[in-house]
Amino acid sequence: EQPWFPYLPVAAVSVWFAGAAVVGRFHRRAGWGLGILAVLAAGMACRSEPVVGVVAGAALGAAIGWAGVALSHRLWQGIGRRWFPLWWRALPSIRPFVWRPDPLAPLPGAPPVRDAEGVRQRQWYRLGIVFIWATLLFRLAYIASGAIELSEDEAYQWVWSKHPDLSYYSKPPMIAYLQWVGTHLWGDTELGVRFFSPVLAALLSWVTLRFFTREVSARAGFFLILCVCTAPMMAVGSVLMTIDPPLVLCWTLAMYRGWKAVQPSGTTRDWVWVGIWSGLGFLSKYSASLQWVSFFLFLAAWSSARRHLKRPGPWLGLAVHLLATAPVVLWNARHDWITVTHLQDRAGLTHAWQWQDFLRFFPEFTGAVFGLLNPVFAVGLAVTAVMAWRRHRRDGLLMYFLAMGAPLFLGYWLYTIRSRVHPNWIAPAVLPLFAVMVVHADRHWNELRLRWGRWLAAGLVMGGLAVGFLHDTDVAVAFAGKPLPPKLDPLRRVRGWAELGRIVEADRRRFEESSGRPVFVIGDHYGITGELSFYLPGHRSRVKDDPIVFYQTWDRPVNQFYFYPGYRDRKGQNAIYVLRIKEALRPAPANIVAEFERVEDLGVREVRRNGVVLRRVQLFACHGLR
Repeated sequence: EQPWFPYLPVAAVSVWFAGAAVVGRFHRRAGWGLGILAVLAAGMACRSEPVVGVVAGAALGAAIGWAGVALSHRLWQGIGRRWFPLWWRALPSIRPFVWRPDPLAPLPGAPPVRDAEGVRQRQWYRLGIVFIWATLLFRLAYIASGAIELSEDEAYQWVWSKHPDLSYYSKPPMIAYLQWVGTHLWGDTELGVRFFSPVLAALLSWVTLRFFTREVSARAGFFLILCVCTAPMMAVGSVLMTIDPPLVLCWTLAMYRGWKAVQPSGTTRDWVWVGIWSGLGFLSKYSASLQWVSFFLFLAAWSSARRHLKRPGPWLGLAVHLLATAPVVLWNARHDWITVTHLQDRAGLTHAWQWQDFLRFFPEFTGAVFGLLNPVFAVGLAVTAVMAWRRHRRDGLLMYFLAMGAPLFLGYWLYTIRSRVHPNWIAPAVLPLFAVMVVHADRHWNELRLRWGRWLAAGLVMGGLAVGFLHDTDVAVAFAGKPLPPKLDPLRRVRGWAELGRIVEADRRRFEESSGRPVFVIGDHYGITGELSFYLPGHRSRVKDDPIVFYQTWDRPVNQFYFYPGYRDRKGQNAIYVLRIKEALRPAPANIVAEFERVEDLGVREVRRNGVVLRRVQLFACHGLR
C-alpha cells in the first residue's frame, strides 16, 4: 500500500554501491570486498525488480559515492582550512587520505598556529553552529514533507489560534500565539502549525552553546546539544508543536541569566530578566513557576549567593514573574476559575488516594523516563548527579545546574505516589541535568577520556537510532517484513487523520445529498474534533467564521470548545456524529439522541495504513436538530 516500498530493493542496491565506491576511494582491497557484496545484493534484487532498474540504481549509487568523496575533499580544502584549522592540519587531505597525529607541527604552506586553545574553542563553537543549522533545516524539511500529520493536541490548539484570547481552558496563551504567527507565515499547514518547534529548538541549542563556550568550554557545549538532540523526549519536542518547546526555552534562558544574577556581581537588572523569561515560561505552561523554587533553594544553600536574599533583585524578579500571570488570572476570573478546577483534576486531587496507584504510576513513570531520556544517558545522569553531590559541592556551576533540574524531576517522581505523572512534565529539567553530566565529564576529561568517550559514543549511537526510528517507523517493514502493531507504533497518533477526514467528508456529502439538508459534523472528543477541524476537506478556511465541525454540547466546560459558538442555532439541520471506538460498538450518547429527532447508526469506519488498522470510528446519522 506504500508506493515507495516496491523500490526499496533498488534503493538498498544503490546504498551498497555507494558504500563500495566511498570505501574504494580510501582502501582499494576493502572496496573490492564491498563491491562483491553489492553485486550479490543486486543479484538478489533482480529476482523481484526489473534488471534495468537495478542496474540504474547501482550506477546511481556508485556515481553518488564517487562524487561525494570528491565534493567532500573540495569542501574540506575550502571550509575546513578556514573554519577548522587544527583539524585541517591533522587531516590536510581526504583524497588521498593523509593523517598527521600532531596538528601543531609545522606544515608546508600553512602558517604556524598561535593560541592553540583559543583555536580549539572556536572550532568546537563553529562545529556546533553547523550542527544547529543542519538540524534546523532537516526538521523544517521533515515537517514540510507531510511525513506525519498533526497530533490531537496540535490540531486542538490550532483551533485556539483562530480565537486569540488572554488564556484558555487548560493552558496559557503562548501556544496559540505561536501557532497564530506560524500559520500567518506559512498558512494553515503542518509547517505553519509546527514552524516554531524546530526554531525554538535551534535557539535553545544556540544559547546553550554560547553559555557553555563562555562558562565551561565550547567542546562541552557541543556535546551537550548533541546529547540533548539524541534524547527521544527532547527530539520529539523539536518537531511537535506542544507547550513544552517554549517552556523549555524560557526555563533555560531564565537559568542562564540566573547564573549571572546569583554571582556576587549580579545586578537587579539580571534578576528582572530572570523574571521576564520565567514569566514568558509561565505563559507557556504553568509549571514554569516552579523554577523559582529552584532559585530560592540555591540562594539559601549557596553561601556566596545568599546575600541576594537581602537585596531587592530576586524579589523584583519574582514580582515581574507574578505580573506575567495577570492575563491568565483575568481570563479565569471571567470564567469561574475553570482552569483551577481542571488542574486539580489533572493532578489527581479530586479523587481519593489508593495505594494501588503508586504501584502502577511509579514504575510506569520511571520506565518511561528511562527510555525517553536515552537509557545510556539516564544511567550516566544518575551516576554523575550523585558524584557531583558527593565530590563537587564546592563547584558552584555544577550545584546550580543540579538545583535547576533535580527539584522538578524529583518532585514529579515522588508525586507518582499520588497520581499519574506524564513523562513530558519533567522536560524543563532535562537540559540542566544533562548539563551536570556533561560538565562533570568535561572536568575529568583528561583522566577519564577513554571511558567517557566510549560511554558518549554508546549513548549517541543508541539515541541516534531511536530518534531516527521515531521519525519514520516504516523502517520496521524493511527489517521485519511487516509494520509495527498500532499499540507499539509511536507515530500512530500523527498518522491517518487526513484519511479519516476524507472518510467523514464522503459520508457527510452522501447524507447531505440524500436528505437535501445541510449536514455538519460533531466529534465525541476534543482531539478528534480538532483533527476533523483541520483535516476535513475544505474546512480549514472556515473554522473561525463558519465552522461545520463541533464538539458535542455539554452543560459545563470540559474543554475549550465550550466557549466557542456551538451548533444550537442550526435547528432542523442534520449531523454526522463521530464516535471513537476500540473493538465493541457503542450506542449513541443520550445527549445526542435527545438533541435530534432520529439517530441512525451508519456503522464502523476504519483507517488503515500498511494493512494495519490505525483507528476505528463509529458514525451516526443524526436527523433534524431539535
